[in-house]
Amino acid sequence: MNIRIVTYNIHKCIGGVDRRYDLARVVGVISHYQPDLVLLQEVVRYSRESTGVLQIDVIGDALGLFHREWIPNVRVHQSRGYGNAILSRWPLSDSDNINLTIGPKKRRGALYSRVRVPQHRRGDSGGHNRTVHLFNVHLGLSGIERRLQLKKLLAHENFNRIAQATPVVVAGDLNDVWGTLGRQLMRPARFRGTDRKPRTFPAYAPVRPLDSLYVRGGIEIVSLMSSRLAIARQASDHLPLVADLTLL
Repeated sequence: MNIRIVTYNIHKCIGGVDRRYDLARVVGVISHYQPDLVLLQEVVRYSRESTGVLQIDVIGDALGLFHREWIPNVRVHQSRGYGNAILSRWPLSDSDNINLTIGPKKRRGALYSRVRVPQHRRGDSGGHNRTVHLFNVHLGLSGIERRLQLKKLLAHENFNRIAQATPVVVAGDLNDVWGTLGRQLMRPARFRGTDRKPRTFPAYAPVRPLDSLYVRGGIEIVSLMSSRLAIARQASDHLPLVADLTLL
C-alpha cells in the first residue's frame, strides 16, 4: 500500500515575500500533489473567507479531505490562535497535543493521531486496515531547544506504547537549520530519513532543510522532495515536502 504525505508550514496562508493572505494559493499547492495525508503547521483558528469558520475546515473541504484535527499551540487572542493540523483521506483517532514548550520559550507542540489505512490483498475481497501513527511537529528556533524538544517527544508515553514494528511517521517543521537532527537524535531512536535533505526555506530561494520527515517500523520512504511549483515559492515562507511512502 502506497501513501502520499504532504507536510507544510503554511505561515497562516501569508506569502513569504508579498505578505499577502491567500488561502487559495496554499490549497492550490497542496491539491497539485493529491495527498492522502496532510500535516500542516501554523494553521490559524478562523478563516478570512468565512467568519467564524475554522481555517482547517475551509482547507479540508477544498481538498476533499474530510477527516481532520487541529489543535492551537499559540494563542494570540481568540480569533488569531494558531497551531498544527492533520487532514486525512481516512478516519483519525486518539488525537492528542503533546506540549513541547521549553521553559519561557514560545509555545511549541506535536499533534498526534492514529490513522487506519485500508489495505487490499489479492483474493481478499474485504481487505483490512493498517494502523499508522502520525506525529506532526513544530520545533523551536534554537539548537538546544530543538534537541530538548525532540528528546521530550521521543520519551512521551504515546511513543512508549508503540511496538517497534508498527508504522510511525514523524514530520513537520523541525527548524533543522543544519540538517543534523536526524543523525543526532532520530537515527539513534531507530527512525529513518533520507540521505539528501530537501531544502524548504526560504520558499523563494531555499537554502535550509528546515522541514523533515522520518519513519520507523513497517513503512519505508520511497521518495521525498520539496515542491518545485512556482506558486509554492509565493504561497508561504516554507516550501512543502512531498513524501511517497509504502507500508511493508
